[in-house]
Amino acid sequence: MTTRTDTHFAPVDQDLYAKAFQLLDPTPEPVAPAVPAAPAPGPAVLAAPPVHRPGVVERTLTDALAFLDTHGWAKHRLIHPEGARCSIGALRAAAGARNAAYRDAGNLLLDEARHQHGKQWESIPSWNDSHTGAQVRSVWEAAIQRAHHSNI
Repeated sequence: MTTRTDTHFAPVDQDLYAKAFQLLDPTPEPVAPAVPAAPAPGPAVLAAPPVHRPGVVERTLTDALAFLDTHGWAKHRLIHPEGARCSIGALRAAAGARNAAYRDAGNLLLDEARHQHGKQWESIPSWNDSHTGAQVRSVWEAAIQRAHHSNI
């Protein structure tokens, strides 16, 4: 078997190619020497803001205030027949037992009550029974903020 390797191509005219490229790009810009490019920045890592995880005291105070909002606030009794509670009753309901969260949340609440209404208050029930609902709520909200900022 014989294989032909002669392709009979026409010879390349280099001047013709040069003229064709000049017609396509009549004023070529000078080529600057290659400058190493700055490294491409890596993927931007955006730091997410820290997620606040309420501490046990903040959670207990928040749950107790939500309990008061839902069931009502009472004076002169731990639990009203219709379900409303005084501040100490709401703390007990939120904590579920007389545990460390209950004790620490109660101490913070009483400390805030003394801060807002004077040092004479010996207990949460005596303070609760001597003030209006708006005054009591103000103390609850301030105590929750203190717990939040203290991360407790």
